[in-house]
Amino acid sequence: MRTAVVGHLEWVDFIRVQRLPSLGEIVHATEWWEEPGGGGPGAAVQLHKLGEETLFFTALGDDELGHRAYRDLAARGVRVEAVFRQEPTRRAVTHIDVAGERTITVLGQRLAPHEDDPLPWDELEQVDAVYFTAGDRGALRLSRRARVLVATSRVLSVIAQSGVELDALVGSGSDPDEAYEAGVLDPAPRLAVWTDGAAGGAFSIGGGPKRVYGPAPLPGPVIDRYGAGDSFAAGLTHALGQGQPPESALSFAARCGAAAITGRGPYEGQLRSSGP
Repeated sequence: MRTAVVGHLEWVDFIRVQRLPSLGEIVHATEWWEEPGGGGPGAAVQLHKLGEETLFFTALGDDELGHRAYRDLAARGVRVEAVFRQEPTRRAVTHIDVAGERTITVLGQRLAPHEDDPLPWDELEQVDAVYFTAGDRGALRLSRRARVLVATSRVLSVIAQSGVELDALVGSGSDPDEAYEAGVLDPAPRLAVWTDGAAGGAFSIGGGPKRVYGPAPLPGPVIDRYGAGDSFAAGLTHALGQGQPPESALSFAARCGAAAITGRGPYEGQLRSSGP
């Protein structure tokens, strides 16, 4: 199966602390590292680890960090198709406390692929499933060439402008930037998912009533919650692309999200599997 992610990335500085500093306080880091992160890379690498040939369509700054991110993701097995822009690559600083909770500060504007960028959009016609995290409405329409299209609710305005019907819309049930209510999109997504971390989440099929899905058991201790939602979305995209029914797809997605928080950063704990 071939999959693709259309979206964005940030170059992330990760800082592990005992706790977040209070106003005016100085705290000392116990560990720190840097690597590409954000919704696009986390999902793309997870899809690749599930045994998929994965393409990542994105836009990067034509700077040191943009080219480092390109090389890093290519080394992880993802085929990166990127345009390089004059704007700087977006950055982020992520603090992780002893409970594994992450707090993120973003620096700069999100760079995203556009319909008129010289990217191999025609290849999406041979892709089984696409996960969309950022781009203009034209890029979303081109993503609809895939058999299955999943998108984050963080780009609701782009989805609404495009008029594209989604196979699934997924987002956090507690993040205001990912809030979605039935009736906002026309056509409505075939499956809508509201994640709720360790509590599982809720879903709706075809605009019907909300139903609850449970969390997956953790395969190890919590290390870092960064990227769990991205791995969940990738798992959902993978399972739907294989033709799994919603309940089965959500169960597998929850396994991916649970595995992700047992490793450092967005990639270390990700599930490796040949399928649900």
